[in-house]
Amino acid sequence: MVNSRLLHPQEIETFYVIPTIRKHFAAALLKQGIMQKDIAKIFGITTSSISQYTSKKRGNELEFTDDVLFEIENSAKKIKDQSSYIKETQSLLRFIRTSKTICKIHRMFSDVPANCNPDIIGCGHDFSKVMIK
Repeated sequence: MVNSRLLHPQEIETFYVIPTIRKHFAAALLKQGIMQKDIAKIFGITTSSISQYTSKKRGNELEFTDDVLFEIENSAKKIKDQSSYIKETQSLLRFIRTSKTICKIHRMFSDVPANCNPDIIGCGHDFSKVMIK
């Protein structure tokens, strides 16, 4: 399902990775007994959006590997509010980047140049250590 145009890794995260993370987080939080309206408040989206994630109408274009799913399960246990939700989402995005899983996902949805190297391009780095002046 490669797109005929070049997408940046951040676009891949926005269009495919984050919605799939939300889908898995919503399912895990429901299992924990948290109501849809409370999950929606934590995520900062509507209750109907949560319903779409849990009924597999959103966040369904990508299947994560077992190691990513393991990280999602651990992260979901730490979500209590919006701050912890953002923190855990960022932690997962960092894991997906540094494990180079983003490269595999990128190739699924974009026309990636054959000589693409995440160490040279910079998309495999841990951006949490970058200081902004």
